[in-house]
Amino acid sequence: MAVLYDNTSETERVILVGVSLQENDDIQESLDELEELADTAGAVTVGRLIQNRERIHPGTYLGKGKIDELKDKIFELDATGVICDDELSPAQMANLSDALEVKVMDRTLLILDIFASRAVSREGKIQVELAQLRYRATRLTGMGTALSRLGGGIGTRGPGEKKLEVDRRLIRSRISHLKKELEGVERHRETNRSQRQKNGIPVAAIVGYTNAGKSTLLNRLTGAGVLEEDKLFATLDATTRELTLGSGQKMLITDTVGFIRKLPHHLVEAFKSTLEEAKYADIIIHVADCVSPQMDTHMYVVYDTLRKLEVFDKPVITLFNKADLLTEEEKQVRLNDFRADRSLRVSAKTGEGLDDLKRALEGLLKERQLLIERVFDYGRAKDVAILRKYGQILEEAYREDGIYVKAYVPKEIYARMDF
Repeated sequence: MAVLYDNTSETERVILVGVSLQENDDIQESLDELEELADTAGAVTVGRLIQNRERIHPGTYLGKGKIDELKDKIFELDATGVICDDELSPAQMANLSDALEVKVMDRTLLILDIFASRAVSREGKIQVELAQLRYRATRLTGMGTALSRLGGGIGTRGPGEKKLEVDRRLIRSRISHLKKELEGVERHRETNRSQRQKNGIPVAAIVGYTNAGKSTLLNRLTGAGVLEEDKLFATLDATTRELTLGSGQKMLITDTVGFIRKLPHHLVEAFKSTLEEAKYADIIIHVADCVSPQMDTHMYVVYDTLRKLEVFDKPVITLFNKADLLTEEEKQVRLNDFRADRSLRVSAKTGEGLDDLKRALEGLLKERQLLIERVFDYGRAKDVAILRKYGQILEEAYREDGIYVKAYVPKEIYARMDF
């Protein structure tokens, strides 16, 4: 007689845990975001617990009294796991897991798990696995029993389960192998960047907090066909598409992975080549969700992440996105980003304000261009074609003595042409 097994995994019921270190901090907003992350990972949040402390307990994250309270809460709510709002040390994770006798996860593990489920490209998968292995290399002992209690779920996707069964030497070997693979991918990305710079094609990088609408913006501007979803980290892979501006000038628009508060340093390191698209761009397009109550905090996180990536002295256009969702009263309030060169209110979903964005991009590009007016002999028609492709032609006429051109030309192109 055949035996049927139920392979469906049980939905994890989790309690969110945070430590408030000072009055009027943003712990509630941080737990709200943690709940969104848990939902994205497929877990259901059944409760919360916050402890007010002067500092996080070095051995167990929470104090003994709160651990007892949390244990009771786990029993009352029939929770199967706990997610802490900070990155736990191996000792904290092991001790807390032993005390609670349920699966204990931290914010970093949760984000890594989401990245593992979202990675599509070869580069993305390598980056995620590398980040996971670096994180887990120091936690093999502490996480083994915790992860075995439920036999799956958050934290076990990607290379998870099989990596827990191998020793540190094999993990180090795998990390070394992945780093070499990633170096090859990064060299390819570097070659593409060098080619773009050589061709003089201007590049704008879209940055912003996760779920601010970056992918929707790229799709609306270029028809890129990137996945749009109302979830955190819907897309991880950097996508570059060509955009033709109203003047006919072409430029490249690159989407980047979304930022988030407490972005794990393992991910920043692994995704450095992807995140550095912003570092090598000519213009930064900063997308902010203007209907989010935490918009100011999110904008701060974006600028702080750009600073850590050493993205300095780039012209910035800030787009206050999702303007179509504002109430009439909210529309009367002026939105401005004093750190940006331009601030615009747009809706990537409806297209509202995107013509203004294109004009703003043209304006910033024009500041990087020179106005030329000259006649090219017919033997240099190829140079005229280059001006058409990378510059903005104002006038063009075919004369007896050659091709007359009046145009704005990028300084990089001008420096390479024999005038």
